[in-house]
Amino acid sequence: MLKNIKKSEILRLKDEIAYQDGQIASKTLAQNEHVSITLFSFEKGEEISTHESGGDALVTVLEGTGRFTIGGKAYILKEGESIIMPAKVPHAVYGEERFKMLLTVVF
Repeated sequence: MLKNIKKSEILRLKDEIAYQDGQIASKTLAQNEHVSITLFSFEKGEEISTHESGGDALVTVLEGTGRFTIGGKAYILKEGESIIMPAKVPHAVYGEERFKMLLTVVF
């Protein structure tokens, strides 16, 4: 079930999460044993260090530019671009500039 978001309304997902000075902000939209859907906002220079996930993670950049390092290879994504970070492959996320993303993890 979706939470923390309006239903039966047209939404701009990038408007559903605000930037927070010097931080990474997140807003969980769904979380269960099968799927996790989360909005994130990153200030420039903020990062989530290298880690692994138990599921495939689909990222869509909603605004700005982020750097995604997957299995040691860096990818620069801009608004409207997506990438899949495979399950059990080390990855990290870095704010090349302020950016927002939608993360969907399927377990």
